[in-house]
Amino acid sequence: MLAILLCSAFALSAQSRDARIAQRADALRPTLIETRRDFHMHPELSNREERTARVIAEKLRKLGFDEVRTGVARHGIVAVLKGAKPGPVVAWRTDMDALPVNETIDVPYKSRNPGVKHACGHDVHMAVALGIAELLAGMRQELAGTVKFLFQPAEEGPPEGEEGGAPFLIKQGALDNPRPHFIFGLHAGAAGPVGTVGYASGPAMASGDEFTLTIRGRKSHAAWPHQGVDSVTVASECVLALQSIRSRRIDPLQPMVLTIGTIHGGERHNIIAESVQMRGTMRTFNEGVRENVRTMMRQTLDGCTAAHGANYDLRWGAFSYPPLINEPQLAAWSAAVLQRVLGRDNVHATPPVMGSEDFSYYLKDVPGFFYWLHGANQSRGIVHGNHTAEFDMDEDSLPIGVKTGAALLLDALERKP
Repeated sequence: MLAILLCSAFALSAQSRDARIAQRADALRPTLIETRRDFHMHPELSNREERTARVIAEKLRKLGFDEVRTGVARHGIVAVLKGAKPGPVVAWRTDMDALPVNETIDVPYKSRNPGVKHACGHDVHMAVALGIAELLAGMRQELAGTVKFLFQPAEEGPPEGEEGGAPFLIKQGALDNPRPHFIFGLHAGAAGPVGTVGYASGPAMASGDEFTLTIRGRKSHAAWPHQGVDSVTVASECVLALQSIRSRRIDPLQPMVLTIGTIHGGERHNIIAESVQMRGTMRTFNEGVRENVRTMMRQTLDGCTAAHGANYDLRWGAFSYPPLINEPQLAAWSAAVLQRVLGRDNVHATPPVMGSEDFSYYLKDVPGFFYWLHGANQSRGIVHGNHTAEFDMDEDSLPIGVKTGAALLLDALERKP
């Protein structure tokens, strides 16, 4: 009976707090929109987020954060807010970088940096994170513990030859001193109507491994192909042979994608090409499958090239993404919090997606939960996917992100799932 009474008291307390959070988040709406639009108008590419970092740091200092550490992993920020009462540590992570995409939509907040756009919603992520930070800073006297905010550069991948993203931030101690017990984050997109969120239990997003494959033959005049080794022909067979890994060598119940995205080779129409270079990506939700496919690719390429007297070079990109896995028990607890805040009908269990996110690196070190903030609005034509020139978000999603994020952090401070 006592346990039931305590649970009921906690539920009533949480609901009362949710109502206060909702009221404050809604009051922040004009500020959230202004912040999001400022970031959207001034996008910066991976590892080049100088202005973005400066704006964020200034806002956090004005909010009275106990620590605002800048220059982490180039332009990253680690900020710490200590509550008035002792307790555990929880963290919120957001990404900062934009994409090399030219904006085509005509909106008042259109990108002012030609060829660069926040086409993946990171402007929304930062505005939401700053909204959560402002809301919790105003509740400092109620906080029993510490909240840590990680503003991460280069989620889209650092420029070639540079370190970046989550691995670099972790390497530079972002998860240390203090170390969080849990970490949370979200991703914006138009996969669902504004006012709703989505989540997956278990595999949520796929691994992402980039590779460069070079096929090397022997040059000759096109009129005497027998005197050369045609790398174009070999490359064509290799592309088809690699697809048999998916169709014949991987368990059909294990999702996996192997895509050749670019292919370049040859000098002119009457010369047998000496080399062909291809670039592609491999994605899966299973680490075992991930490693097996790497081995199978080399086996396939060994045979395919040897049959023609050619050779190859396969190089994996320095930056990759592990699968993003939401631990089922923590996902169930988090989903219950989201349902309490938004209502059961506005929280949707969704299938995993083949896109990748380097939030997965944090989940290798710290228990956490990652979910989707929906922002589609059919009547306004806001329906386009991430990484497109037309991508946008209904800004009514901003307070939704603040409400849900703040509730997850506060609940995590009070009890372990």
